[in-house]
Amino acid sequence: MTEFTGNHILSVNQFDRDAIDKIFSVAHSMEPYARREKRTTVLNGAILGNLFFEPSTRTRVSFGTAFNLLGGEVRETTGMDNSALAKGESLFDTARVLSGYSDIIAMRHPAAGSVSEFADGSRVPVINGGDGANEHPTQALLDLFTIKRELNYHGKGIDGLHIAMIGDLRYGRTVHSLSRLLCLYKDVRFTLISPKELAMPQPIVDAINDAGHRLTITEQLEGNMDADICYQTRIQEERFPSQEEANRYRGKFRLNQAIYTRHFQSKTVIMHPLPRDSRMEANELDNDLNINPNLAIFRQTDNGVLVRMALFALTLGVEDLVSKYERDVVWYSNKSS
Repeated sequence: MTEFTGNHILSVNQFDRDAIDKIFSVAHSMEPYARREKRTTVLNGAILGNLFFEPSTRTRVSFGTAFNLLGGEVRETTGMDNSALAKGESLFDTARVLSGYSDIIAMRHPAAGSVSEFADGSRVPVINGGDGANEHPTQALLDLFTIKRELNYHGKGIDGLHIAMIGDLRYGRTVHSLSRLLCLYKDVRFTLISPKELAMPQPIVDAINDAGHRLTITEQLEGNMDADICYQTRIQEERFPSQEEANRYRGKFRLNQAIYTRHFQSKTVIMHPLPRDSRMEANELDNDLNINPNLAIFRQTDNGVLVRMALFALTLGVEDLVSKYERDVVWYSNKSS
């Protein structure tokens, strides 16, 4: 069982199934606060250093919201140019300084391994919000939490799952981390659909094979969509050597309601880590899917707040104290509807 209190969360490799069950149990208990049915001040006075040196909307705001919902305060740094790193300061020095101002730090950085390097210099726990094309552990946890919930609606569990991962599997760190988490489960069937140039990295493929799961690698969407979960990723254009090369793959695997009806099971759940590229030349997930009840992308984002609240509570050792600091919500809110 993973020991959470006071420790960094840098990689999905830290977790076993018991640890995941613990995170999900605490995440479930956070629903009254996320829905504004109740509020808690358990982290009153605590400070989150929210350091995002790469563009982000959902992840950055989700971390901040999760901490605020537990009663804590958030201090943010966004963009490399707005930090001392642009002046040549090392990650170690930045960590030593900013960890003196914070009780916990959430960090995103464009270089693989950078968050771990930063954590070596930090005096407080650090949570990896994404390090280049390497990992995105909190996204993987919220994705797995979403998969568990969506499958429960249909009377299924994660063991025996068939998941199709579609799009940029080479640079998409979300599918790297999610695949490693799914390797902890039993009899999972992976269908990896991408151009050869954007195929899943070999270490991830090896991990799937070593765990004894069934694996299909293909470039064809048609004929491969009897999946429980369709997990689509956008083309990670910021990680390509050039915009021209990225443009070669944009729009390669478009999905709309007509394609869904023709190729998917009626209960296939559609997931995407967001942002989805809605530009005409890409249109990864067409807006006509917005009325499809199996489109889970916005349930994913809601679940992200729950999971990140759980990680903050566990890492700061207050998971059993949250309800003791509970108060009524005094403002108008329809979050629970």
